[in-house]
Amino acid sequence: MSKRMPGTVWAWGALGTAGSVLVALAGPRLATRGAHGWWFEPRVSHGFATALLYAGLVVICIAWLGLGSQLHAANGVRLWLIGALWTAPVLLGPALFSRDVYSYLAQSEILHLGLDPYRDAPVVLAQHGQAQLLAAVSPFWRHTTAPYGPLFVALVSPIASLSRSNPIDAVLLVKLLDAAGLVLLGVFVPRLARSLGADPRRAAWLAVLSPLTMLELVAAGHNDALMAGLMAAGLALAIEDRPLAGVGLCAVAATIKLPAAAGIVFIVVAAARGADTRAGRARLVGAAALLTTAVLALISVATGVGAHWLSTGVFSTPQKVRLAITPATGIGYTLASVLHHVGITANARSIESAFGDLAGVLVLVLAAMLLWRVSKPTLVRDLGIVLVAAAVGGPAAWPWYLIWGLALLAACPGPQRARPFPFALTVPVFLIKADGIALPPRPYSPLVVVLYSVLVVLAVIAWQTWRRNGGALPRLARRPAPPRPGPST
Repeated sequence: MSKRMPGTVWAWGALGTAGSVLVALAGPRLATRGAHGWWFEPRVSHGFATALLYAGLVVICIAWLGLGSQLHAANGVRLWLIGALWTAPVLLGPALFSRDVYSYLAQSEILHLGLDPYRDAPVVLAQHGQAQLLAAVSPFWRHTTAPYGPLFVALVSPIASLSRSNPIDAVLLVKLLDAAGLVLLGVFVPRLARSLGADPRRAAWLAVLSPLTMLELVAAGHNDALMAGLMAAGLALAIEDRPLAGVGLCAVAATIKLPAAAGIVFIVVAAARGADTRAGRARLVGAAALLTTAVLALISVATGVGAHWLSTGVFSTPQKVRLAITPATGIGYTLASVLHHVGITANARSIESAFGDLAGVLVLVLAAMLLWRVSKPTLVRDLGIVLVAAAVGGPAAWPWYLIWGLALLAACPGPQRARPFPFALTVPVFLIKADGIALPPRPYSPLVVVLYSVLVVLAVIAWQTWRRNGGALPRLARRPAPPRPGPST
């Protein structure tokens, strides 16, 4: 292969960079209302900024798909370079598609003030001269305690102290911290792919360079990137016959955001199934339990929040959101509307809640079924399926939640070649407006339900096709055996 990057790869890289610049230029006009300004503010109208934003989104998606067709000409170094070019503009721009970064700062500032972010909501900042930071937090979350792990809150706490004098620098530093998760994904997802016999370049293209990752994680500054990166690192070590190291990293990831705890369970079950004896399995499970407890206890004590952060507040916060793109909410709202039109009085919230509970049960059943048969060759795939199901079947199906599982499935031979994969990494970026509001309002729930029904049919067809083709399991890459000692002399 020539040492020079082929022209087509350079062209797609340049096109994606241009799209990222368009998105970044549109950001200050669309995403900083109600908060502070930004360090650059193009003087354009709201309508023109909106046109720039969606033009940028389309350009990024086209460039990403084009790059995917040229992966044979792009090695790992070239993909890293393109990734840096694509992410730099949106990393330096304001937080887009979500205002969660201001919630991060508010909750971490509460900890910095010596209060408890798991008992005190951001509204308490009004009593401590932090009205500017409170105004930047979405009104929906001002009375909600922290739903994140203590390690993340503690990591942002020193950054939050900057928000009084320089809120722009504080936001940039939080985004930079969360972008460290992108680096972890870039290192460990291809490493997972090599271990599983998949294409590491395609894995990096799907998990790291995708529009969903770049826009919903990097541009937004979501801590899901850091959680997913640590979890991918833990799984890579577990696949390489270091399950306890993997458990430890997943436990650390869980103190960023709790869904990573699922990785602990799957690693332990898969490793225990591969143990030779019952005593070996017992020792492994016991050591993993002690390690997990030690990591959680150490971080809880070191951050000063104690163990009560593992409370119902961490689990119940997502249930406060009602999105048409959440299947349970969409189905519940649609059914309530149908009943209303036929003259039957029905409480839409109660129906939505019932479907939400049903979806949660189905996710747990799926997790139990996959746990029952999980092994080291299927560990990454099975956990990825469960995390995608949890993101879609949870109480709030925000698009960036999909990265939890899709980043893992990107490293698996079968899923990374699935035709719907690019669809899942491009279409969701158009579902959230620049200010973090879901694009389809709840009255559009019936259309969303129809769309989900079509996707379910396509998923069933894809599953049946995969089964007809043999449903082959990934073959783990074997490490070379150590040389045998020669005869003694």
